[in-house]
Amino acid sequence: MIGMNMEERIARINELYHKSQAEGLSEEEKEEQARLRKEYVESIRANMKSQLDSIVVQHPDGSREKLKDKYGNKR
Repeated sequence: MIGMNMEERIARINELYHKSQAEGLSEEEKEEQARLRKEYVESIRANMKSQLDSIVVQHPDGSREKLKDKYGNKR
């Protein structure tokens, strides 16, 4: 499954979910499902962090400050 884009990963996650509901998953499929879900969540978090890091706040005095500069990487 190396080289899958996000749409393909989501499709495979959904496929495994529906299979788990219909007939159950093998241990290998359960591991694949867990790995794909983890990769998906990590991707969403990285995307959200990137978006938040690019936000600029303009203060009443007209000065501007990036949230990234104000709060840094405290996570």
